[in-house]
Amino acid sequence: MKSNIAAKALALAMAGAGLAYGGYWVGMHQGIGKSATPAAASAPAGDKIDPNTGRKVLYWHDPMVPGQKFDKPGKSPFMDMQLVPVYADEAGSDAGVKVTSTLQQNLGIRFATVRRAETRESFEVVGTTQFDESISEVVQSRVTGYIDQLYARAPMQRVKRGEPIASLFVPDWIGPQEEYLALKRSGNDELTTASRQRMQALSIPPGLVTQAERAGKAQSHLTLASPVTGVITELAVREGAMVSPGMTVAKVAGLNKVWLVAEVPEALASSARAGMSVEAAPAGDANRKYTGKVREILPGVSTSTRTVQARLELDNKNGSLTPGMLMRVRLGADKPVSRLLVPTEAVITTGKRSVVLVAGDNNSMQPVTVTTGRDIGDDTEILSGLQERQKVVASGQFLIDSEASLKGVLPKLASAARAQGSAVSEPTSTSMSPVYRGLGKVEKVSPESITFSHKPIPELKWPAMTMDFAKPSPDAFSHAQVGQEFEFSFKEGKNGSYVLESVVPAAGTKK
Repeated sequence: MKSNIAAKALALAMAGAGLAYGGYWVGMHQGIGKSATPAAASAPAGDKIDPNTGRKVLYWHDPMVPGQKFDKPGKSPFMDMQLVPVYADEAGSDAGVKVTSTLQQNLGIRFATVRRAETRESFEVVGTTQFDESISEVVQSRVTGYIDQLYARAPMQRVKRGEPIASLFVPDWIGPQEEYLALKRSGNDELTTASRQRMQALSIPPGLVTQAERAGKAQSHLTLASPVTGVITELAVREGAMVSPGMTVAKVAGLNKVWLVAEVPEALASSARAGMSVEAAPAGDANRKYTGKVREILPGVSTSTRTVQARLELDNKNGSLTPGMLMRVRLGADKPVSRLLVPTEAVITTGKRSVVLVAGDNNSMQPVTVTTGRDIGDDTEILSGLQERQKVVASGQFLIDSEASLKGVLPKLASAARAQGSAVSEPTSTSMSPVYRGLGKVEKVSPESITFSHKPIPELKWPAMTMDFAKPSPDAFSHAQVGQEFEFSFKEGKNGSYVLESVVPAAGTKK
């Protein structure tokens, strides 16, 4: 009887404890449900919310295999590590990349604003100076005679206006002068006047007749003088040579103005026009400036240089310019034109297209294909692809990399961020292709890769795990054997894989 009572008491005690625990369990779960309700209510149906951060998750992935996406958290099927969430507020477009302010500073990234400015249409070419043929003068003989004395000895000799070039002996002028002098002494004015008109018909200069009147005898020599100050570009006679009427004795080119023949590339030929302003400077002395105008565009394109020649006119009153000088020339229009400009260093040219990295929201960068115009000083004209007041990347270490191109810039920039464990981490180095080192045991060797069970790698925030590393070639690192420990180095390759650089036996192991 007593045992039955004890058994009933024990059963009642256990039932009470069960009811108490059940009430506690129900209360706890109802409390949890109530506390989780606001977070669930704030997220639209179907959205994935990280319970630890409350942020919207797009998907989970393995940082070592970023191309594979998973709908829920868990352990990576590729290696011994947990999947990492990718949040909606961190995800950019597939073509862009997010960069923190610290990463921007470490990479030397500088931004510039797309601006509109009034600029004159201008471009730079090279050219050489030439004599201005439009102001060249010729020294000719009007009678038959002989060169008695030659004052100019060779071409390219400088002469001044009125300076003698040659003395011409004219025997045909002696008779008419003596006749004139005799008639003048006779006092017959009518015959004297007729004789003077005859000498004029024979092209005897009036000055020579006056000289004969003073001397009282015929003058047999005529001095040919330079009509302008310049350079003798052509000397066609020698002493003792016979000359005939209309024969050119010398050619003199003036130096008050010179021509500058500029070589304009065929692609810019349509932009060069007569009347454009010119600013030129000698190639050896950029401080000397000369101004002028485009005189004319010469017809035809050079088959060897594929250029069009523009004939420019420069003022040279001080005589500092001489023919044959190489000069740098800037041709510019008189009226300014409104243009959209960015720094030239901001434009990445791939050969097939031009790209500018545009700064977006949340420290993101986006490549934008643009159509460029001509270079204006340190700026480049943008015809399409950008808008005024947008911010673009003007400089950065990744832009001057030896392999910098559209295919290389963004992946390298992203890999510099991923090297710290996420797409927006702080970099420890400005190198765009960092090399990492690890220590591990070989688990498997294949022609494509070597599987290491390695120790933690702090630079990448990797825990100890087992993973595959790609080999640069099938026959590389043939000394690596399963079960041995090695010190190895690697860097990020294409598609997020990691490629081995070296595999060296660890200290204390046999090679």
